[in-house]
Amino acid sequence: MRADIASLKTSIEQSVELLRRRLDWDQAEARLDELNARAEAPDFWNDAARAQSLMRERNALDRQMTKVREIEAELADTLELAELADSEGDDDLYGEAVTALKALQERAGRAELEALLSGEADANDCYVEIHPGAGGTEAQDWAAMLTRMYTRWANASGYKVEVIEEQAGEEAGLKSATLLIKGENAYGWLKTEAGVHRLVRISPFDSSGRRHTSFASVWVYPLIDDTIEIEILDKDVRTDTFRASGAGGQHVNKTDSAIRLTHEPTGIVVQCQADRSQHKNRETAWNMLRARLYELELQKREAAAQAEADAKTDIGWGHQIRSYVLQPYQMVKDLRTSVETSDTQGVLDGDLDAFMAAALAARVGGEEAASS
Repeated sequence: MRADIASLKTSIEQSVELLRRRLDWDQAEARLDELNARAEAPDFWNDAARAQSLMRERNALDRQMTKVREIEAELADTLELAELADSEGDDDLYGEAVTALKALQERAGRAELEALLSGEADANDCYVEIHPGAGGTEAQDWAAMLTRMYTRWANASGYKVEVIEEQAGEEAGLKSATLLIKGENAYGWLKTEAGVHRLVRISPFDSSGRRHTSFASVWVYPLIDDTIEIEILDKDVRTDTFRASGAGGQHVNKTDSAIRLTHEPTGIVVQCQADRSQHKNRETAWNMLRARLYELELQKREAAAQAEADAKTDIGWGHQIRSYVLQPYQMVKDLRTSVETSDTQGVLDGDLDAFMAAALAARVGGEEAASS
């Protein structure tokens, strides 16, 4: 076996072995058999909420195990193809095998990372809120750039994006934006993006061509389903209606269809203007509020479990997580993991996987250290 094939084979096998260990393969097989048997019971759907929860667990476990088996089968087939090409001196066929193994190596690596997404809500859809910091038009333009960046990442990753709320700035950019990202593990991946993002560039809004530093905050929280109960007292929530901003039609502009909810005990504020119907906007806003309160509870649990790890990873700057420097040099650097790249345009166009993967691995490593 040639060195290039041997190296790829070893890398993929290591990923598969790690996946099997993380799944605790024998236990996972037994649990899947148990869930399949329970799903066939005549009274399984008598408790619909419980049944849905078990089916989600069953489907997630089945997807993970199927992914491992597919990688193993494809590895065996491609290695056989490479050996055949090598023995017959077919360089073109051998090259195809190497290309296939490199692609499989990437898939195995991503599957390895996805196996880390075992949090309570990691598999859920999620909301992404983006707010500019102080700085007027400059910061609002940065918020719009981040909104575009996450939209492009989501589209490239096969997720669906819905704009829940968007308020345009007076001159340019956005005063706020809320996106709903739909797809498997959306929250698991995007939760690592929560924090303050810093931009350094020559301002297009400064006639003197001076360099400006802008900040924007990103908040990520999971869409929760009916099986997760969040109690909210009506007396704790203030409801405000207002006119939706932007074009969007006569009804949107002339009626108070947009909804803002303020949860008084926590100070959490959510708003929705995605629909012309005030009723639908109200329903969406309440779903967002429940999701925010659920995320708050998840943060409390994580803070308690990670107290020791968190003390070792102070990111400072008011939870700043990443710097995007466009002037006087080109560099995007994550301050938590030290991952960096000079391809600033690629990052702003949504190439975020390397940053997310490193942050996710560091986060899981911190959880394991805190629990040990």
